[in-house]
Amino acid sequence: MILSADRVVLPTGSVEPGWVEMSGERITGAGGGTPPAPAVRHLSGTLVPGFVDQHCHGGGGASFTTGDPADAATVIATHRAHGTTSLVASLVTDTSENLESHVRALAPLVREGELVGLHLEGPWLSALHCGAHDPTLLRSPDPAEIGRVLDAGEGTVVMVTVATELDHGLEAVALLTERGVLAALGHTDATWDHARAAVDAGVTVATHLFNTMRPVHHRDPGPVLALAGDHRVVVELIADGIHLHPEVLRWATASAPGRFSLITDAMGAAGSADGDYVLGPAAVQVRDGVARLVEGGAIAGSTLTMDRALRYAVAVAGVPFDRAVEATSATPARVLGLGEVGSIAAGMLADLVHLDDALEVVAVMRRGTWLPD
Repeated sequence: MILSADRVVLPTGSVEPGWVEMSGERITGAGGGTPPAPAVRHLSGTLVPGFVDQHCHGGGGASFTTGDPADAATVIATHRAHGTTSLVASLVTDTSENLESHVRALAPLVREGELVGLHLEGPWLSALHCGAHDPTLLRSPDPAEIGRVLDAGEGTVVMVTVATELDHGLEAVALLTERGVLAALGHTDATWDHARAAVDAGVTVATHLFNTMRPVHHRDPGPVLALAGDHRVVVELIADGIHLHPEVLRWATASAPGRFSLITDAMGAAGSADGDYVLGPAAVQVRDGVARLVEGGAIAGSTLTMDRALRYAVAVAGVPFDRAVEATSATPARVLGLGEVGSIAAGMLADLVHLDDALEVVAVMRRGTWLPD
């Protein structure tokens, strides 16, 4: 089967017009200009790779943080409808017992290919930058505790966020690296020097850069400049107009070309209505699309979907289109070690998103099959 489109985003950049050839669930060829055989269908607009979200807590009124597979299925379906064909389930700070239980409950969805992995955001975070995490449950990293949670997941935990300046923080990074798990620095009061040391120890991801970390100061640059400026680190950015000013987003993308991932950090209200929700053990109110804790008013994740993040990055922050698409697909796929998704190229899984001229989702293909409307 061959599809043609007004524009197709290939690993080398956009081509106008372009085409994609598929057999079963795989792409067998792609290019610009006239396809090698007549296309079965021409799509007005743009074909981009299926989105890869490496940091998502919920959507569609449900949350991964309950550990309920039925809730997880709702979250997955919600984000797929918005173009996310590869999704990491993020959990928040909780007791060891609850984390192990939730990881065990979600692990089968990873093994079945519904999720690409699990992400533990907490509880090994700084109380000074806890954001929406329950400060009474925060604690210093304990390599033994981390090991038990990883064991519960049986290889399905792919990333753990740690405030590495805490006691045993660098030991935790060493453990994660040894276990083949991405070590992310976030919710941190790390200094510039310590952030550099954390990267030297094995940190390769910055959890939502700028947010819930020591801010930049002209005499105390903190972790932001250390992480954004290091070629070994991929930085997560929340492009919703709430977490980051568009000029800050523009600066970050220019400072880390090819090294930034657009993420949703979505909670249950993503793809759903304003109302009352939970994020882990915390009560959250969503008003005008902004999620905040009932107690204290801290921002509690986002209501983003990846298509909205792409539109905001391009239309408001002025990120070049091809670079923004790369940040929704190829870059997160690379950092997660996903070799079969993230680009439109021969041999890759046929995960595609059809966008109209306003970058709204028209249709989503996953593994060679168009998803139901």
